[in-house]
Amino acid sequence: MNRFLLVSRVRSSTAALASPRLEHGLLVVTTAALAGGGVAHFLDATGLADLFWGLGTVSAFVPAVGWVLVALRRGHAGVDLIAVLALGGTLAVGEYLAGTLIALMLATGRTLEEAAQRRASHDLHSLLAHAPRSARRRTDDDVVRVPLGEVAPGDALVVGPGEVVPVDGRVESAEAVLDESVLTGEPLQATRHRGEVARSGAVNAGGAFDLRATATEQDSTYAGIVRLARQAGAESAPVVRLADRYAAWFLPLALATAALTWLVSGSAVRAVAVLVVATPCPLLLAAPVAVVSGLSRASRRGVVVQDGGALENLGRAHTLLLDKTGTLTVGRPCVLDVVAAPGHVPTEVLRTAASLDQFSPHVLAQAIVDTARDRRLELSAPTEVTEEPGRGARGVVDGHRVFIGRDDDAQARPAWAKAVDNRALLDGATVTWLAVDEHLTGAVLLRDPLRHDAPHAMRRLRSAGIERLVMLTGDRAATAQEVAAVLGLDGAQAELGPADKVAAVRDERGHAVTVMVGDGLNDAPALAAADIGVAMGARGSTASSEAADIVLTTDRVDRLADAVVIAQRSRRIAVQSALGGMLLSLAAMAAAALGLIQPAVGALLQEGIDVAVILNALRALRADRAEQVGLAPATEALIHRFASEHEELQDVLQAVRAAADRLCDVPEPSALESVEEAYRLLTERLLPHEYAEEHELYPALAPVLGGPESTATMSRAHTEIGRLSRRIATHLQLVHATGGLGPEQLDDLRSCLYGLYTVLRLHFAQEEESYFSLAP
Repeated sequence: MNRFLLVSRVRSSTAALASPRLEHGLLVVTTAALAGGGVAHFLDATGLADLFWGLGTVSAFVPAVGWVLVALRRGHAGVDLIAVLALGGTLAVGEYLAGTLIALMLATGRTLEEAAQRRASHDLHSLLAHAPRSARRRTDDDVVRVPLGEVAPGDALVVGPGEVVPVDGRVESAEAVLDESVLTGEPLQATRHRGEVARSGAVNAGGAFDLRATATEQDSTYAGIVRLARQAGAESAPVVRLADRYAAWFLPLALATAALTWLVSGSAVRAVAVLVVATPCPLLLAAPVAVVSGLSRASRRGVVVQDGGALENLGRAHTLLLDKTGTLTVGRPCVLDVVAAPGHVPTEVLRTAASLDQFSPHVLAQAIVDTARDRRLELSAPTEVTEEPGRGARGVVDGHRVFIGRDDDAQARPAWAKAVDNRALLDGATVTWLAVDEHLTGAVLLRDPLRHDAPHAMRRLRSAGIERLVMLTGDRAATAQEVAAVLGLDGAQAELGPADKVAAVRDERGHAVTVMVGDGLNDAPALAAADIGVAMGARGSTASSEAADIVLTTDRVDRLADAVVIAQRSRRIAVQSALGGMLLSLAAMAAAALGLIQPAVGALLQEGIDVAVILNALRALRADRAEQVGLAPATEALIHRFASEHEELQDVLQAVRAAADRLCDVPEPSALESVEEAYRLLTERLLPHEYAEEHELYPALAPVLGGPESTATMSRAHTEIGRLSRRIATHLQLVHATGGLGPEQLDDLRSCLYGLYTVLRLHFAQEEESYFSLAP
């Protein structure tokens, strides 16, 4: 029992010594002692001045001894031991003013360090404070508030205005307006429609909405982020251990220098002066300040780092391995193209397919419906809907019997449908066929596309010092090679299972510090095997997030490049702060040993060194100029506007491609109608868009990108788009003048349409990669 009480008292004493109140109180006492002694000295009351300064020295000496004992108990003999010796030395030789200055320096340094840590980790603590504690569950006749742990999948919840979404779920109201900045770092609000996912941690920025829970508290997105945040900064990074190694030789060096000075000069005052200037109490704490500041900076960019060691390792990485699906690609199917049979138009094919697919849970159906809504098509309400898993759906749309899904009868397909099959094979796409009243009328091609920000992110990673970029994927080799070629990767390994990915990671680790990036459940073993595992946590699995050292909470791969730049800068500042402060202290020690610095002056000098070094470490909190391009709000709004227009103009590109496809050797009359329709869309929608880009967007981007020459290539593409459009117009004029499409026009008109389609696809991709990826 006595032993238990003794342990409890020791722990209580340790906690008291680490209390910010003690440090703040010590700062007040030492400041008052220094000021009181100064006033007494000014009034020629020398004895009273020494009394004040002596009390100030003793007030710091007692807790300093406690801090040293606590450190020794943990196996660390830090530089606080020098402070204790210096304080004791000033008391022994009667240099009370120097002792008070050391005491003030010690109190100021520890208070500054505590404030720096608090400021640096503010964002991480905000994550913890933001965590919801309860939820409002809808019952048969009421809405009751229940503890969050009681919420189960399937529960009907109500999220009121300003409330935090308690668990992951699906929106059951018409829409929900959410502020997801805590999760993603983005200040923009997101609108989630009925059936879409709402992640826990987002704040309801609109009216109350109904939510159907799909996960428990522990399995929800925000709980995983909180678990990571609780661990942030818990482990020492290698750079911090480096600072500990500095202390290992700096401490005996300081003691040896003081002893040698006393032995050679015979002056105890000089020896005390050496100890005074060798008292960098907050100095070696500057490294953790820089690392924690880097963690804070990363969290603001939507990057949650598990610990300081992961951040420091990321700053030393030279090899980056990436999963494909969900990491380099969007991770879900998107509509690549819509093809219509002769006599039909792509827009109507998409509208009909989306109308029938509205109530289908299939991932391809959702992609078709989302695309139709993005293009603002008016969908009809289907009736008599039935669905055969793995085959497709049937129903009635606008009075017609409609089927959407697989068509296994390849032999009976018309020529246009066989061309769709060939294109799907070449593009690595999946085909969903549309039949109306038992007649094949169109097809929708879907593919998992590259993220718009992926090429930009790869370039930034290269410029940040990543020497090797390799893709690891379970996908087919042909698809993997195409993605690797587009992104300029150093290699791609395809058709890999989880064990194969782990083997590849271990092989790369034998050559350099290696980062693995993934988002799926099958990536978790590879993430755990890498030096640094990075999970795309915005939509990734819980398992991959738990196995990772770093989680990207926003659905952007370019935030990984931000994290690398932040890690490198934090590590550089940490080493710079530690080494810089050490060198300044060594120079001051040499001057003190030669008698050039008295103890009191040395205390002031060391105070300045310590404060300067910690302030330098806090630079890691600020954004580096190289981290991101600064965009004016108006420019960012323009980027979002034109990016949205790109989505809306996809049907124009499809119309141009469809018109070219129909210009066979003996074109039907409907083929010319397709050309006329395509040209109408060009003149009414696409060309005004290109004109607005040239005269609104590009001038706004030029100052950000370094001048008008930065957009010159894109302007040249606008010129080519205009030239091909005028050439098509001339062909149509000839058709009207001669009463038909002459054989001599056929090849050139078809070339113009295919050429225009190719230029537009390339031009859109270049703008999305180079310009649109600049805006979050």
